[in-house]
Amino acid sequence: MLQKSLLVILTLTLIACAGIPPAPVIDRDTSANKPSAPVAKEPASSDWRPNSYTVKKGDTLYAIGLEFGYDYKEIASANNLTPPYPIRVGQKLILPSNGNAEKNVSTTENGVVVTPIKTEPVAETKPTAPAVTPILNQPKAMREPYSIEALNRASPKGTEPAPAVKPSATDTAATKPTESKVTGDDAVTWSWPTNGKVIASFNEASNKGIDIAGTAGQAIVAASGGKVIYSGSDLRGYGKLIIIKHNKTFLSVYAHNNKLLVKEGQQVTAGQKIAEMGNTDSNTVKLHFEIRQQGKSVDPAKYLAQN
Repeated sequence: MLQKSLLVILTLTLIACAGIPPAPVIDRDTSANKPSAPVAKEPASSDWRPNSYTVKKGDTLYAIGLEFGYDYKEIASANNLTPPYPIRVGQKLILPSNGNAEKNVSTTENGVVVTPIKTEPVAETKPTAPAVTPILNQPKAMREPYSIEALNRASPKGTEPAPAVKPSATDTAATKPTESKVTGDDAVTWSWPTNGKVIASFNEASNKGIDIAGTAGQAIVAASGGKVIYSGSDLRGYGKLIIIKHNKTFLSVYAHNNKLLVKEGQQVTAGQKIAEMGNTDSNTVKLHFEIRQQGKSVDPAKYLAQN
């Protein structure tokens, strides 16, 4: 009897155990909890220029510097190039975008690529074009001594004078350099680089500046103060050329000169004579003048006050 009771209890126990489902098996992937490697990100910037440039056929270091608004020596230094600065087609050049080129070079630490973050981002420059003053093509008024005859010639009371006619830019002559201020972080005060008639206006597709006619040997002056970053004749189509860097945003270009009076690295002031007008690499005597903002050509007429 006791044996039967034990057998019944054992049977019931086995039945109860068989009805209990097995504990679920959880696959714990410990790798999911590991922090992922940091991804190098380029710092946000308002500067459109890339960090590098691939050399194309016909490129020179001088032309690349002008195209992106850099001193060609800065590019040479960033790429360990020495005079005469040889470059080859397909070569990748580091550009000192938004600061020194060294800040853009990535380093490797424990297998992770780290790009240093710039602590002084470049503020976006938004120059405001100055108001254009109408150009008078009539003789200036002169003070005449009082007389009855002069009084009789005076306009009748209430008569409105005829409005001044504003000629086109190509008909104006720069008789005197005048200043035009541009607001912004990189504000520059511009003045006319020479006296003469504007014979070719800015055209983004065909003319990256303006052309001012004059006579051989006529004085060419700096349109604003800055550092001469190029003085020579290595850029095809520009003749004897001077490039002045005014700040990290603006350059000015003076082409087709007959004689260059300043050297690379020299600091110049606004209005200082830097060259004499000529026709090098040109069929007429003229000054080709450009203003470049971060390497991009802009219309000088928006920065130079009208006379």
